[in-house]
Amino acid sequence: MNVTIKGLLFTVAATALLQAPDLQARATAEEIARLGKDLTCVGAERAGNADGSIPEWSGKWLGVPPHVDFKGTGSHPIDPYADDKPLFVITAENMAQYADRLSDGQKALFQKYPQTFRMPVYQSRRDFRFPDAVCDVTRENAANAELVDGGEGVIATTGGILFPFPKTGLELLWTSSIFTYRPFTEELISDNAYVLADGKVNWGRVKSRNLAPHLEPGKRTSTAEGRQSSYYMNETLLPERDKGEINTGMEFWNHKAAPRQSWRYDPGTRRVRQSPGYGFDMSFPGTGGSITVDEVRLFNGTPERYDWKIVGKRELYIPYNTYRLHSPDVKYADLLKPGHINPDYMRYELHRVWVLEGTLKEGYRHLYGKRVMYVDEDSWLMKMAENYDARGGLWRTSMMNYFYAYEANTWQAGVGLYHDLQTGTYLAFNLVNEQRNGYTLNTGKLSERDFGPEAARRAGL
Repeated sequence: MNVTIKGLLFTVAATALLQAPDLQARATAEEIARLGKDLTCVGAERAGNADGSIPEWSGKWLGVPPHVDFKGTGSHPIDPYADDKPLFVITAENMAQYADRLSDGQKALFQKYPQTFRMPVYQSRRDFRFPDAVCDVTRENAANAELVDGGEGVIATTGGILFPFPKTGLELLWTSSIFTYRPFTEELISDNAYVLADGKVNWGRVKSRNLAPHLEPGKRTSTAEGRQSSYYMNETLLPERDKGEINTGMEFWNHKAAPRQSWRYDPGTRRVRQSPGYGFDMSFPGTGGSITVDEVRLFNGTPERYDWKIVGKRELYIPYNTYRLHSPDVKYADLLKPGHINPDYMRYELHRVWVLEGTLKEGYRHLYGKRVMYVDEDSWLMKMAENYDARGGLWRTSMMNYFYAYEANTWQAGVGLYHDLQTGTYLAFNLVNEQRNGYTLNTGKLSERDFGPEAARRAGL
């Protein structure tokens, strides 16, 4: 199979991205002037809330805090708040007291598992910050970033936050899913536990490599150059029946002009085949159909099938600073329980979040008729999501557990928890507790040639 990565795709993407924009960010001079003043440099409210339960943003740490003995990338995360104790615990019995600060998905978990589900709430911490370069790019994007092709493409500068003053649902979606500031290289071997209603576990294991070349520290590029936004390669190690399968691909800055390109290596035939249309509600490999491709990290890929709107901002208890969940001292047998993971290893904090809602467009198909996402104001990352079926019933609720990665000066996606409220099953995705290494980030050892069909063939053979 003769596949050329560069050439036509680059040309198509560049041509589309250079066209006149059709959607505007419209950040005003007055808004931009607030960055770094009453707002943080990326647009979060610096002040705490009225009753003091959300503190003022401190941003006192960039990288490794002075009291943390971090051994370097590849190590398991180390909790800078290890001495913290829960302020209180929310249970099914007292949830009414905290209802205004709970999502519908959290309420549904209390209702389904009233005897076992609980939420330990800790002191809210807002101590980490982005590098100054991220602040500079964010200010530039606030003034100049533009969506094109009906919101399927973007013209902006990489290395910062996209729209710190989102005016539309599409702007918020791009800022919190496609254009996040994250580690530019990521390597890990992780375990995926699909936990049945009776507590039995079906195991998966994946070797993953991800590259976002535009996020290399100190690098700034324009998406108008038409290069790929990111690359991925996932090799299945478990279950045995799928061992050796490899999925690889790349994404561009304009989903309409240059859709996601994906390939699959089949160890049975020892051949690489293109996977057209990979994404949307296809089952993500190795998860037993428990999640769709486009809900990895709660949402990814093109926004084209939904109408997106900003519902507003709320104060919610969300997973935050969940270092303990990734500790090598926590064994899977203690963590994985029927219905949901052991709540003792979770940490919830009160934070302000943007609420984003997507409704399936008429004439389009997807397993989910409506999606609701909750975006942390400080990191601009999706922390929780709710997915509704075609009849409007709440079907699945999910949460991503991020932690600040000291070596990357930004937040890293850790364990994803995906609950099926109909079957009583859940998926714990990207577990590393019993792996020798944690997340290996920002090494710079990956390049574009490590991805794509030829790379998959080399890895498979």
